[in-house]
Amino acid sequence: MSILIRGGYVINPATSMEENADVYIEGNEVKEIGKNLKVEATQVIDANGCYVMPGFIDLHVHFRDPGFEKKETIITGMHAAAHGGYTTVVCMPNTKPVVDNPDVVNYVKNKAQTEKCINVLQAGAITKGQKGVELADIEGMYAAGIPAISEDGKSVMNTELYSEAMEIAAKLDIPVLAHCEDINLVNGGVMNKDEKAKELGLPGISNTVEDIIVARDIMLANDTGAKLHLCHCSTKASVFMIQHAKMGGIKVTGEVCPHHFTLTSEDIKEYEPEVKNGIMIPTDTDADTNYKMNPPLRSKEDVEALKMGLRENIMDVISTDHAPHTFEEKNTSMKNAPFGIVGLETAACLTHDELVLKGYLTPMQMAEKMSYNPAKVIGIDKGDIQPGKIADVVIFDPKCTYTIDKNKFASKGRNTPFHGRQVTGKVRCTICDGNVVYQDEEA
Repeated sequence: MSILIRGGYVINPATSMEENADVYIEGNEVKEIGKNLKVEATQVIDANGCYVMPGFIDLHVHFRDPGFEKKETIITGMHAAAHGGYTTVVCMPNTKPVVDNPDVVNYVKNKAQTEKCINVLQAGAITKGQKGVELADIEGMYAAGIPAISEDGKSVMNTELYSEAMEIAAKLDIPVLAHCEDINLVNGGVMNKDEKAKELGLPGISNTVEDIIVARDIMLANDTGAKLHLCHCSTKASVFMIQHAKMGGIKVTGEVCPHHFTLTSEDIKEYEPEVKNGIMIPTDTDADTNYKMNPPLRSKEDVEALKMGLRENIMDVISTDHAPHTFEEKNTSMKNAPFGIVGLETAACLTHDELVLKGYLTPMQMAEKMSYNPAKVIGIDKGDIQPGKIADVVIFDPKCTYTIDKNKFASKGRNTPFHGRQVTGKVRCTICDGNVVYQDEEA
């Protein structure tokens, strides 16, 4: 099997390449990049007017499998990722059972391998059952192939225990993916603590909930020598602390999700009842729960700080925190609905629309933050499409304008605040391991 990608604008951060060229793939490797290549190929893809970049890598997804397959499965999650241009994802461990031992790691690995689609890596939990009392079998999970540890969904509040886990991670040379939330300060909050929350009569979550744990985790990384990756940062202070930690030589990286650099708490809408077969579905919701995520949507000042952090390369990674839920779970009040939205199929277009077109990022920086940098964080040989590398490639059309339609998602999840939003920039084709795993029907 061979593929010739003809006439695209190749963007490869690993080699600083940014020019019109053809890309020739043979088997699972990139064989040659150059202008007007004279080669025979099984399949020719016209990429004229499109970016050809390393396949996107998402360090933060929830595939809900095992235990919550009604929300998502490994298979449906893989296809959602492929639709979004992703060729590698890292799954969070808050499943049922929790991924806290090698057996569950192997379950995910084996199930992913039944479908020829994308690469699925599984992070291991920090504590058994994510209960925060006793460390999980980190070394056993490392032997089974985890690229990182994380307690995502919560923070390890026992600082001594967490420090011990960081020391193990430092010894194994794997990063700690940190969800920063002081649970003692949440107090039932469901959205940002601001005037909008008061207007809706809802309990708020202050920036301090995140900022205190960011500060603690940076200090622990400094003490232990662990590589710390701060997940879904949402506050101005998080950007400031990451900047100063890096200046001090601490091994810390930070990620931002598209919803946090695109929306503010002011965007939260009143709920518009769903209509199915001409019948309005009743609900007791007070606002659109598709805007409920953790951390919550913040202020305009926070959003601007996140954008500037990405532009100045203080923030290293764009991840989705893809968190599918069923319609029934979300069709309730803000207080009762679960946190989380889906993101794999909207991340690239939102990044391009909100950051590239508005001058915050160059196309090269987009490729860095969605592919090259994530690969470096977890230490994998990906995010690079120079000859000799594995052929994980995304073809992205920067001029295609369309309307996001949740009903066309490959994910089981439809919980998105971006349904009906017009965007510019679309994934046309995803190639993983030398195989076309997604091709836009309209391309």
